[in-house]
Amino acid sequence: MKQYIYEETNGLWYERRGDYYFPCLTAEEATPVGVWGQRHLRYIKQNRRALYLQMKTSGRLNAYLADVDRQADAMLDRLMTQMAEREGVTEALKVANQMRWVQHMNSIRNRATEIVNRNLIYT
Repeated sequence: MKQYIYEETNGLWYERRGDYYFPCLTAEEATPVGVWGQRHLRYIKQNRRALYLQMKTSGRLNAYLADVDRQADAMLDRLMTQMAEREGVTEALKVANQMRWVQHMNSIRNRATEIVNRNLIYT
């Protein structure tokens, strides 16, 4: 009997220990995953089970979620900056009327969050 075998149907290597073959799995590198990655994880667990299991068994889930988290953060920052410029929400407004500036920025953040959720997290 061979010491190692490769199963093409699931893409895993197996190692023989005694009379049994066990999958050669390694622990994922612990990369911190933020709120966006956690939301996406919850979505793929519930709605895209095959993708979740494939990423989990291949050991790429944590890196994938960390990448989604970085992309979402960058997209949110970019959208908020663009929307604030387009709508004229500046530091001058912040100095002149702080409450109006806060209202505008909250509105911008909420709209940008919805765009990120729709285009990146829940797809």
